[in-house]
Amino acid sequence: MQGLPWWGVVSSAAAPVLMVGGWTAAADLQPRFDPVSETVSSLAAPGATDRWVMTLTFVVVGLCYVVTALALRPARTTGRLILIAGAVAGMLVAVNPEHPGDPYPWPHIVCASIGLAGVATWPAGAWRRGPAVPWALRPGVAAAAVAVLLALVAWFAMELVTGAGQTGLAERVAGAAQALWPLTVVLSCVFPGRGGTRLTPVLGLKARSSAYR
Repeated sequence: MQGLPWWGVVSSAAAPVLMVGGWTAAADLQPRFDPVSETVSSLAAPGATDRWVMTLTFVVVGLCYVVTALALRPARTTGRLILIAGAVAGMLVAVNPEHPGDPYPWPHIVCASIGLAGVATWPAGAWRRGPAVPWALRPGVAAAAVAVLLALVAWFAMELVTGAGQTGLAERVAGAAQALWPLTVVLSCVFPGRGGTRLTPVLGLKARSSAYR
């Protein structure tokens, strides 16, 4: 297996920090905002105070996902491409914001749906088999990750449809989980469990099997 570049570790750690920090800062700038019932997309909608904060967050977090996908050489290419597609769709949310009074902003809905689906399902295309595979890239773990992430997305979708009052909470839980999973995969490559192969997070260096110690 190829080594994991250091910049992949940085990007994977930055994504959840920037996401949570971005939507927290954007919410604090609003005169009135309920994070439990209102979505983060409303923070980037025309009319929101300093909407550029959430807009920039969408773009920067998407770039972090792209960089992480490029760095995740131990993962299968299919999964990495799905993550990139989801990240790009998420960034397009920034240029297709919600508009007050429009109940069906289709460009926003399409971009957000593709983004959520891509970032939730990429582990299904990233898994590998073999004793040296990092634990987070093993089939069973990848399947469990997809199941949990899709369940959280389904919760968010149900809140949108039913208007039960926890749309913002569901979106934030799903978004945080999606941001944390790439970091988890990266950490499983850098710090493998027992019997795994250590992947050195330094550009140009290849992982060394514990068998060669």
